[in-house]
Amino acid sequence: MIKSILIVCIGNICRSPMAAALLAQKLPAVELRSAGINALIGQPAAPHSIALMQQRDIDISAHRAQQLQAWLCESADLILVMDAQQKQIIEEQYPTTRGKLYRLGQYGQFDVFDPYRRSREQFEDCLRLIEQGVADWVSRIEAINQSSAEH
Repeated sequence: MIKSILIVCIGNICRSPMAAALLAQKLPAVELRSAGINALIGQPAAPHSIALMQQRDIDISAHRAQQLQAWLCESADLILVMDAQQKQIIEEQYPTTRGKLYRLGQYGQFDVFDPYRRSREQFEDCLRLIEQGVADWVSRIEAINQSSAEH
């Protein structure tokens, strides 16, 4: 049963807040958190991230970046990162994450590039990848949770 998901990127102001918000919308019974490997601690989500989420009727304006910590990793049933390098970094820093740590683009075989300090168009391209990854994971998480509920 997947009850909590941690979404990780680098700064925790562009990709992970958007991915966490989209997953939270699709999986309301699951607790979602996000963090950054090198978080811009206390910073709000990037303006383009906020604007793109507002277009989807999701408000992430209250988001504040937080640093990835052991307790966040330990408390999550599933940890999703944006690229293979982040997966490697987290596995090295937090060996207990193995087996519950995956790329958001795992099933589509893609990494989600960092749009930090780039154009709105780049943020839109990034968000399309995030939405694809979220869609791939939501169906799998729902199936896992349904199967767990039946046993």
